[in-house]
Amino acid sequence: MTATTYIGSKSTQKMPVLFIGHGSPMNALADNAFTRHLRTLGETLPRPKKILMVSAHWMTKGVEVQASLTPKMIYDFYGFPKELSDIVYPALGNPELAGEVKNSLHIYQAELDHDWGFDHGGWSVLHHMYPKADIPVVQLSLNQNFMNLRDHHKLAQELKKLRGEGVLIIGSGNIVHNLRQLSRSETAPVFEWAREFDGIIKDAILKHDMTQLLAEDPSKYPLWKMAHPSIDHYLPLLYVLGASDPNEKVIFPYEDFELGSLSMRSVLIGA
Repeated sequence: MTATTYIGSKSTQKMPVLFIGHGSPMNALADNAFTRHLRTLGETLPRPKKILMVSAHWMTKGVEVQASLTPKMIYDFYGFPKELSDIVYPALGNPELAGEVKNSLHIYQAELDHDWGFDHGGWSVLHHMYPKADIPVVQLSLNQNFMNLRDHHKLAQELKKLRGEGVLIIGSGNIVHNLRQLSRSETAPVFEWAREFDGIIKDAILKHDMTQLLAEDPSKYPLWKMAHPSIDHYLPLLYVLGASDPNEKVIFPYEDFELGSLSMRSVLIGA
């Protein structure tokens, strides 16, 4: 495991893009190396004016943009302690940003949504990064009607301009996410297939190898199926990659695994 500190300018010039492997909802309550790295990011990255969150936990038939000024809390889990469902992240939404995102994605027939709130893929991360909840947050859904990963990556390219407006784009998912193989032991060894897949994606990000990143290498299909029985937790990474440029610096602020089959890797681009 490694965790790194980044001291950045506090200006609101072009923002970096960030992918977080959020792991278990229990991390919202934890004080551990992972949550400390989130706090470090919040303290050292350029302070955003607004946040656009792409969470693995909002899949829709079409492209939806959360537009409520006062988003509700969504506790999209069960079997966890009551303390987890007592957490409230009271950040405001931002209808203006929601409208701009919708307009940027008009070719995808994006629509505004006034019902969705903050799911745990979003608030469990922001709870540590920006505990004062004083930065407006808008969530963007993942369109489950897209036929392949390239569609998600292409859509994300329409979001690049937001970075120059002080918007921090965060993708929240996991580069390896197989709950079927999950161990309940916090000291469980990492599955070799999980470590192999995580390494392949890390290397592909550094090399900008879109064949690997978009799952277009048939020889790796069995490994993809092990790493992602469903693809939802991988997709937010594509929004971070799509909103970045190939020549931007890539850093991995955190590298570790959780419960044997969850990669907790974070990816920071353009800091």
